Amino acid sequence: MGHLVVQQFVTLDGFAANLDNEFTAYELLDGRTDEFDRSQLAWLDGVETMVLGANTYRMFVGYWPTPEAADEVLTGPLNALRRHVFSRTLSQAPWGDLPAATLESGDAVEAIRRIKAETSGIVVLWGSLSLSRAFFAAGEVDEVRLVVMPVVIGAGRGVFPADSDPAVLDLRGAQSFDDGLVELHYALRAAPEW
Repeated sequence: MGHLVVQQFVTLDGFAANLDNEFTAYELLDGRTDEFDRSQLAWLDGVETMVLGANTYRMFVGYWPTPEAADEVLTGPLNALRRHVFSRTLSQAPWGDLPAATLESGDAVEAIRRIKAETSGIVVLWGSLSLSRAFFAAGEVDEVRLVVMPVVIGAGRGVFPADSDPAVLDLRGAQSFDDGLVELHYALRAAPEW
């Protein structure tokens, strides 16, 4: 059975999106993320499936399966993942010239349980804050990988549900990279009450 990892890029002040629900902090960096990209490439060896909400899907499909991303070190492995897009409004989820993503339009929690049951490796969720909050609330998230960026935006949306009870996570690792990135890897203890 696979396990669900929520990997989010966050600002130093803890936000995964600004008040407009956009993540533009990455654009403020100098783009020197070679060390992080190599680490991510190694981690992707254990990832089997990606799950995305509709907005993150639109962002990803507009870049990763396009010629613009052809020279990126992560393009091949990322495009090789099984893909599931959660949306009640999309009727299809093409992925450039590659096979389309599987569209999940029913109950998100039931779908992630099925996807985890069908997967032997890691299921990763990128972006998709509303979707991740539903998975946290249902106790389906197994690990969290926060990539902290040296950017402060002052206000926005955090990774974890704002109305959740305090929870303690187990630190599995921390690593710093070029351009000031730090990845913090946590495992969730027994399902907290989010």
